[in-house]
Amino acid sequence: MDFKEIKELIKIFDASNLNRLSIVNENSKIKLEKGLIGATKVALEPSTPILTQAPQAPMQVASTPQVAQQNTASVVSGESVNSPMVGTFYRCPSPDAPAYVNVGDKVKKGQTLAIIEAMKIMNEIEAEFDCVIKEIIPSDGQPVEYNSPLFVVEKI
Repeated sequence: MDFKEIKELIKIFDASNLNRLSIVNENSKIKLEKGLIGATKVALEPSTPILTQAPQAPMQVASTPQVAQQNTASVVSGESVNSPMVGTFYRCPSPDAPAYVNVGDKVKKGQTLAIIEAMKIMNEIEAEFDCVIKEIIPSDGQPVEYNSPLFVVEKI
């Protein structure tokens, strides 16, 4: 890979949700990794030559699993209930139980809306005010980030 290709790869990597990227072809090996604050670290293997032409062999890409990108541009208008932590979103208290809430449900302040599992602890997400559920954004069992929208609600 030449310098221009590496620079373009870094630009695409920075714009993606990936934290790690490793590319191996027959003549080179490149590892990209984002730090905690989003800075990209590039590591070329010491004995790796930088090619002046495009590689002929297809590149292999390996990445770490990522949290699914949230749909933050909701079509439904209203206020959002955001995640207070990073974890896994669950709509039901157990796999065979009904969901805490569904779209169109009226809920009272303090009523449980969902659960977020973080470090094997089930954390109930409660309504902070009386409202109607307009939209449920993450799907059941989906990882969520801190402050990502979980529900679109309308105060009543």
